[in-house]
Amino acid sequence: MALSGLGGDEMFGGYDSFRQVPVLVRALGWVPGLRAVGAGVRSVAAPLVGSWGPPKSAGVLELGTRYGDAYLLRRGLFMPWELPGLLGAEMARAGWQALDPLVRLEACHGPVAGGARKVAALEAGWYLKNQLLRDADWAGMAHSLEIRVPFVDAVLFRALAPAMGRTDAPDKQAMTATPSRPLPEDILRRGKTGFDVPIRDWLGGGGDGERGLRDWARHVYAAFV
Repeated sequence: MALSGLGGDEMFGGYDSFRQVPVLVRALGWVPGLRAVGAGVRSVAAPLVGSWGPPKSAGVLELGTRYGDAYLLRRGLFMPWELPGLLGAEMARAGWQALDPLVRLEACHGPVAGGARKVAALEAGWYLKNQLLRDADWAGMAHSLEIRVPFVDAVLFRALAPAMGRTDAPDKQAMTATPSRPLPEDILRRGKTGFDVPIRDWLGGGGDGERGLRDWARHVYAAFV
């Protein structure tokens, strides 16, 4: 069995999205009709923007006025206008209509007041539930490891929710100060690190003569040609 810190960032505002999404919505959300104007700008700019900047930048005006839209802009791997090129126009259109993600994103945070709380609802309801917990489950079960997630607790979340967004809200430093036996200083002062999947090493090899998937695929191909 292993303990995991999943849920800590959602509860203590550890992601950049807790700052970036509210800032974007406050900057653009007050402009009447900007979302519609932004859609027009994006339709013209999206085919061109890839040559000089990130594809997401074309949709800032369109998706920067509401929390659900801005969250998609921050977290989405591909933007809605990129999907037809990946899936085909018909499949992308059918999938988008069936899933209706922009409506569902807005509904997720709709009853919640306060920017930080809204982002927490979005992070917990989408990223944590749909990706992080799923990844932890299959990774643990693949190695017969039971992963426990004590921060993913409704009672604890409800107790801390009223403090979210306040200047005196508890953060991870406050959490690390709670054990009766102090944590080592190198743990307390260690910088935040994300979870990166080593796809480059898998494809190209990890060094020291290790063969990557690219070399393996070429070897298999050569054996059958």
